[in-house]
Amino acid sequence: MSHCGRFMTQPMTRRTMLQRSANGFGSLALAALLQDSKFHRTQGGTLKAVGSLAPKPPHFSPKALRVIFLYMDGGPSQVDTFDPKPRLTKEHGQPFKMKKEPTQFNDNGSTLGSPWAFKEHGQSGIPISALFPWVARCADHLCVIRSMVSDFSEHTNANYFLHTGLGLAGRPSMGSWITYGLGSENQNLPGFVVMNGGLIPPGGLENFGSGFLPPTFQGSVFKPSDVPVANVLPSEAKPSLQRNKLKLTRELDETFLSRIGPDDHIESAILNYELAFRMQSAVPELMNLSGESDATKTAYGLDSKYPPTQTFARQCLTARRLVERGVRFIELTCPTVGGDRWDQHGGLKQGHENNARAVDQPIGALLIDLKNRGLLEQTLVVWAGEFGRTPFAQGSDGRDHNPFGFSIWMAGGGVRSGTIFGATDEFGYKAVENKVHIHDLHATILHLLGVDHMRQTFRFSGRDMRLTDVFGEVVHPIIA
Repeated sequence: MSHCGRFMTQPMTRRTMLQRSANGFGSLALAALLQDSKFHRTQGGTLKAVGSLAPKPPHFSPKALRVIFLYMDGGPSQVDTFDPKPRLTKEHGQPFKMKKEPTQFNDNGSTLGSPWAFKEHGQSGIPISALFPWVARCADHLCVIRSMVSDFSEHTNANYFLHTGLGLAGRPSMGSWITYGLGSENQNLPGFVVMNGGLIPPGGLENFGSGFLPPTFQGSVFKPSDVPVANVLPSEAKPSLQRNKLKLTRELDETFLSRIGPDDHIESAILNYELAFRMQSAVPELMNLSGESDATKTAYGLDSKYPPTQTFARQCLTARRLVERGVRFIELTCPTVGGDRWDQHGGLKQGHENNARAVDQPIGALLIDLKNRGLLEQTLVVWAGEFGRTPFAQGSDGRDHNPFGFSIWMAGGGVRSGTIFGATDEFGYKAVENKVHIHDLHATILHLLGVDHMRQTFRFSGRDMRLTDVFGEVVHPIIA
């Protein structure tokens, strides 16, 4: 303290001290921010946020580098595909002998045996329905999980749950979490691609959204056609004009960003503009199948007499090409078959046959092609719907929704091939052995990619969020 005549300087209050040292605290905060893994400097010196798709190291050595998710919209029947139940055939038409849980429509009928015969395939002897003669040829590559369970029996909620780990809209999709954690090996294409075969699942594009993650990680929806993305071709006559427009857009965005500070949404917008520019040359090359041999096109079913098979064949072949180009997560959706998707509340036989005819040959060809090219070992292929179907009839010839025990399969990417895991009861109604919850499925997919599902978090709304919420166990017995 100093004296000036009779007056003495008053001691500094805490509030005054904080006001006078605000710039110092800001400098400390900025220094910490620059060390944070969420930010780095670009060549121009501006901050670039967590939205970058640059490759990121996994938590541990991965068995898979990328994922192809074959989403079977509507819920295929487990007892008609990969989980044979002789008792259903024996008691077909009789009153169902287990207690029935509440169903979606409650028009419950008698025990319904499968219209299709099952046969053991490959050296593994996995039983597969006659619906899938092409997939059956790849039986020794499959890891069939017969004990899946979900928390929801309604399509929209179950779709959100399967895709995002929560039965409500607004959470990041599985593909978004994976690209957020690992980035992408190809900076000229999105890290998360959704092939739209004609049916967007109930719940809409939120199934592929990035939620609270930066928008860079949301799914980019491609159509299986020569023009898969709207306005993918350059809008300017000369490439130089296009580059100048992009440069101006970036400068305007960065000027605005410098005024408000780091913002994931603005950073993602800048990154998305730049990615769109690079896609203008990468996407046409990707979708040009002229370099594929006639034998490959025929194997996938591009010349099939059934148009839905052609549609899904193009999706599957494009998925292989995306894998070759290092795209991290690819989801394929079902084509329109003239009726409903795998959601046969009536007309089970025709409906399931139409859907299986559309996807069976392309999926079989995809598995073989990946194997022959040495890609299957590091590519995890997942075949799944949002739930299964009841072993008793809805009406006389349909099946209602069943989240209590259903089947999916996985192939490649470090899973045990030629195996069956888990079991349902004698009727195929409920999982009774080695239950695998949707959270467990997500944890296992992340684990195969080298990501610890408990460590991969994003701070939002005051808590560390993750794909598996506070649940999920890695299913180690299915990992090779």
